Amino acid sequence: MSVRDTFFCTGQPRFPASVTGAVDGMAVPGLDGPGAADRSAALARPWQALLMQSDPVHALAQVGGRFSVGWRQADGRTVLATDRFGIEPLCYRIVGQHLHFATRADALAEVTDEHGGKAVAELDPQALFDYLYFHVIPAPRTIFRDVYRLPPGHVAIFERGQLRVQPYWVPSFHPEPVRDLDHLKQEFLGLLENAVRRQLDGTDAACFLSGGTDSSTVAGMISRVAGRPADTYSIGFEAEGYDEMAFARIAAQHFGCRHHEYYVTPRDLVDGIAKVATHYDQPFGNSSALPAYYCARVAHEDGVRRLLAGDGGDELFGGNTRYAKQTVFSWWDRVPGPLRGGLLEPVLGSPLGRLPLLKKGASYIEQARVPMPDRLQSYNLLTRLGQAQVLEQDFLRRVDTLAPQKQQRQVWGTTQGAHLVDRMLAFDWRYTLADTDLPKVVGTTGLAGMQVGFPMLDDGLLAFSQRLPPSFKLKGLQLRWFFKEALKGFLPDEIITKKKQGFGLPFGVWAIKDAGLGALAADSLGSLAGRGIVRADFIQSLLTQRLREHPGYYGEMVWILIMLEQWLRGHRPNYRL
Repeated sequence: MSVRDTFFCTGQPRFPASVTGAVDGMAVPGLDGPGAADRSAALARPWQALLMQSDPVHALAQVGGRFSVGWRQADGRTVLATDRFGIEPLCYRIVGQHLHFATRADALAEVTDEHGGKAVAELDPQALFDYLYFHVIPAPRTIFRDVYRLPPGHVAIFERGQLRVQPYWVPSFHPEPVRDLDHLKQEFLGLLENAVRRQLDGTDAACFLSGGTDSSTVAGMISRVAGRPADTYSIGFEAEGYDEMAFARIAAQHFGCRHHEYYVTPRDLVDGIAKVATHYDQPFGNSSALPAYYCARVAHEDGVRRLLAGDGGDELFGGNTRYAKQTVFSWWDRVPGPLRGGLLEPVLGSPLGRLPLLKKGASYIEQARVPMPDRLQSYNLLTRLGQAQVLEQDFLRRVDTLAPQKQQRQVWGTTQGAHLVDRMLAFDWRYTLADTDLPKVVGTTGLAGMQVGFPMLDDGLLAFSQRLPPSFKLKGLQLRWFFKEALKGFLPDEIITKKKQGFGLPFGVWAIKDAGLGALAADSLGSLAGRGIVRADFIQSLLTQRLREHPGYYGEMVWILIMLEQWLRGHRPNYRL
């Protein structure tokens, strides 16, 4: 998409029937490949009917599906919007009196200004700090100064030189009492089936299969909807504690899938790290991106052109362990004030609290007293290691180290009044899905030449989650209670009772055992040490001491630093603060 396009759109939006005249709105299965021009033209009409309104916020709230849209109108006004989960990204930059927009941030790093010159965007130190804090760069900031990514569910309106960015959709929850559990289960299963049917759309799409609840459900629903065995693709690792191929095989056998496996090796990482890192428009440190890429590449080599992924099920129906953990911490607020302040806090906060029998109680109180959402960052890697011990002083002077927390508090505040569990879900829709997991899957499948669909993020399932009682998502401390109850008899029991894992990468373990991977780490971090961001002495201790002491823990820091350096080599090789 050119930054000068007058109108463009991506994805598969679902319009209200009032716009399309159809009973179920309208969805288009993609805007690339044969017939793309016709499909884009077909979408332009309903989009322009909605966006020409003086205030398009209400109209956009009626549009579902995945999309990004930009329209530079004849009167000079420009309107940009992206879907509720930000599956289809959209970035923008103002230069002079002109708004440039593109699907990638790096496409806006150098644009033509109003005088015909080149306006080059510098790298933003604050974005670099955000990356080291989150391992991604959350919207609206991007790695490039003054280039922004539209947050999910937001619209930007630019007219007469002024920009207004606001949400057109904010997550809201309205739990309804459940009078007939069996009926609710059947409704849910029907929604799942319809979601998969919509994403298949008559194609022979295959799916990722990690052996978890969501991907197994998608695989089973493909078989049911398509009336054929699903082609499933799984990644394994020859590393103890990381491989869950056994569960993928259980699911594949249960549903009669045509199952395909690939075992990622350290050599694959050496060959693929630079390719994946530089494919992204900004540094991206999710370590499961490499396994996802190889999984998609294997599928592509088999002639598959579309994969379905299970992302979103945990975040819609309460499957992440932090939901139970933070619920336990919330119980502290129920303890009567006199007991907390008069006995428990003084005793456990004293030297007695360091005794073995009382140490866990003291740690619990210390964390429970931290308000949400700050408490979610209690084990943040950069904070635990010590920002001053990791980062150069001059770099720290250029950034606001509290900016990540300020932004997260603002997002947390948008769901004020909702139940704690639902607030955590909505929070994850922004930070786990829109900023991390969805870019991981969309980016790596795109690199492999594939399309990807997310049935778990279907509009019907989203609406169902918003009215499902919080106690059905987290029953006591049981994660995904309703989801698993509804799928009993459909999924194998072993899948329902297994612990969540995914395509976790044993990078730290391999980095100390494999010479090639160790050399890549040393070379990458050695170069990064000269860029004025990370302290050279920290990098030295990280590689020679800490990584060997605890490869699983410190391997994550090595990974995000490698991915940063590899991205810089590909996009700004001469960068130094």
